[in-house]
Parts: sequence; structure tokens; C-alpha cells
Amino acid sequence: MSVKIVANVKHAFLARNLAQYQRNPLLYSTYRGLFDFTPITKTRREFTQKKLVGYSMHQLYSVVADVDKYNTFVPFCKKSLVYERKPGSLKADLIIGFPPLNESYTSNVTLVAPTLVKAECVDGRLFNYLLTAWQFSPGLKDISQSCVIDFMVSFEFKSLLHSQLSNLFFDQLVKQMEYAFIQEAEQRFGPPAIKSHVLVSNKS
Repeated sequence: MSVKIVANVKHAFLARNLAQYQRNPLLYSTYRGLFDFTPITKTRREFTQKKLVGYSMHQLYSVVADVDKYNTFVPFCKKSLVYERKPGSLKADLIIGFPPLNESYTSNVTLVAPTLVKAECVDGRLFNYLLTAWQFSPGLKDISQSCVIDFMVSFEFKSLLHSQLSNLFFDQLVKQMEYAFIQEAEQRFGPPAIKSHVLVSNKS
């Protein structure tokens, strides 16, 4: 079978299967229901995205859960030190820096292998609130090295100035962060089995 025929068959296969994921709502409602009871304010920014990717749940979970290594591949993360580990959770000190900011905070991370990584800021001078969550679910039935990511980030700076600055760069920052984890998966596991497809994307 020629390369062109194989490509056409894979494209048709993906087109049929993507529809089932696009009909499903973002799992962000689950995050807010389980983890977040605070109201959305004018200064809070949120981003949610559902994406089909060419890596397995276990592969991507291992990347996102590797908080000790964040400083080596996550944009603007200057330091990541895990100092407490328990079954299903950990605590880490992180320093983020992008001109003119260079601030540290403590993050409580919930781990449910291989389906969920949730990180929440509990101590810091930079944020009133910071929550990131990754939920992984099975991908295409005929492609074992695939999964669906539900990614969410929600934050609010303590400083009005920082909030105004974040409004200018919010989209770029979030996309860079999400892409960095996919890039790291490629470094660890090789090329993806399929091209990534954004299924649903929302921001506020």
C-alpha cells in the first residue's frame, strides 16, 4: 500500500472518530464541581481545551506528573523542587520568571495515575488563585498510542498590574505551556502516532 493511500485512510479514520469527542463537553465542569467553589471574577482568566494527541494516557501522565523536571522544559519555570510526597499527592516549590516577574509559590499536586494531574497554588505572593488540571482519557480505539487531553488553567494575580499584563500575553503563555508538555513527550517517547487535533477550546 502506497504512502499516499495510507495517509488518506488514516485521514478518513480520524475524521469519523473525531466527531465522537467533539460531541462530548469539556471535563472542566468536573474540575469546578470537584475542586473549585470560588466565583469567576473579572480579573480571573481561564482557558480550557480538549485535544486528541498521539501519545498514550500513561506517557502523557508521566510527563505532567514529573514536577521535579518542570524547570527543564516548562516555559518560565526557573525552579521546581518537590519536597513532600504521599500516595496520590505531592507538594512542590516553584519559581516562575518572565520580565519583570520572578516569584515563588507552593503547589499542592493531586495525582491519579494515569488519568489526572491537578495542581493548586496554596502559598505565594503572586497569585490569589492558580489551578491547573490535566485529565487523560482513552483515544482512538485502533491507535493505542493516542489519548484525549482535557486541559484547564485558571488564575488570578494579586496585583492589578500583573492582571493587566497577563491580559496582553494570556493566549501566548497558555499555548506555550500546553505545547511544552507535548514537546517533552516527543523527546521522551519519539514522534506522535497521529497529529494532534484540537476538539474544543474555550477561554474567558
